Amino acid sequence: MEQHKMSSIKEYLETYFGHFEQGLKDEIVKNGRLRTFAEGIQVIGSGELMKYTMLVIKGRLKLYTDGENGEEFFMYYLEPGQACALSFVCAARNRKSDLEAFAVEETEVIMIPIGLMAELMVKYKSWYIFVIETYRSRYKELLDAIRSVAFHAMDERLEYYLIKQKNTFGSTTLSLKHEQIANDLNSSRVVISRLLKQLELKGKVKLLRNAIELKF
Repeated sequence: MEQHKMSSIKEYLETYFGHFEQGLKDEIVKNGRLRTFAEGIQVIGSGELMKYTMLVIKGRLKLYTDGENGEEFFMYYLEPGQACALSFVCAARNRKSDLEAFAVEETEVIMIPIGLMAELMVKYKSWYIFVIETYRSRYKELLDAIRSVAFHAMDERLEYYLIKQKNTFGSTTLSLKHEQIANDLNSSRVVISRLLKQLELKGKVKLLRNAIELKF
């Protein structure tokens, strides 16, 4: 069983993290472990002390932050070949998580003990670059989210959200409920339903049962 696990991690690293140095891959194979999360399962909880960083190798994670009144605000997705930047920060500062992550679909990750992070940063340039690039990409996601809230009306934010969903899932037909969109955009279901109906009247979307077909 252990040999099979190591073989699987090696294959995943070659597929999604082939740019890692061989020594780095060997250390991840030795110290990492595979874990699978079923759809809808919470992977990271707000206030949780992070013990592992995760390399996503299958499926998709959705990250949120909580508002003061308990509302949720969608941040970004993590997909195969990506890692959780939050865990890097928590490792460096020994801090608890400020975000929550859920499995959008069945998701598999390689879990690497937080205690290895500092050592890997020093020993392997490819890991150092990977961590910095992960910070950069997530910072850009954060800036996009801030700009969306600060400078765009809700109808513009909705269109941006739908385009982002299309690009993420690679499909013009999105299995999204109005309530889910409202939660992601920190709005109400009534407002989102009204705006979607307006988009449909403009010919930009077609509203289906628990799905939305994009025309743009």
